[in-house]
Amino acid sequence: MEQYLEILKSAAIEASKRAYAPYSKFPVGAALSLDGSDQSGEPILGCNVENISFAMTICAERNALAHSVSQKIAPKSLKHLAIYMPGNTLYSPCGACRQFIAELMAPEAQIYAFCDEENYKQWGIPDLLPDGFETDTI
Repeated sequence: MEQYLEILKSAAIEASKRAYAPYSKFPVGAALSLDGSDQSGEPILGCNVENISFAMTICAERNALAHSVSQKIAPKSLKHLAIYMPGNTLYSPCGACRQFIAELMAPEAQIYAFCDEENYKQWGIPDLLPDGFETDTI
């Protein structure tokens, strides 16, 4: 695995330790990067934050993306997103996260899912959200 992916995976694992997941017991972490080939800055982190009204839960991916906006990072400039989930099964982002990813990340962005196994999955935005809403069509 390339070094920048190792850095992002480690950051996502660290973010998962901050999760508030008393209901699902499934602490997820996410780490965003502007440019994987040049890790000049710290990854932007997010973790899931649950609520007893489960629909109010904030996923790690959306948390990290919202955090990037609050840090004045220009939409469409984020190129890499690593997601860590505990266990031995890899999952893709939920539908709400997919739309956030499509709107806020660079069109060529790559999304990586990691778990406790060594393997990982990788997607581009069109793979995650084919025919998704585009900001220029609404």
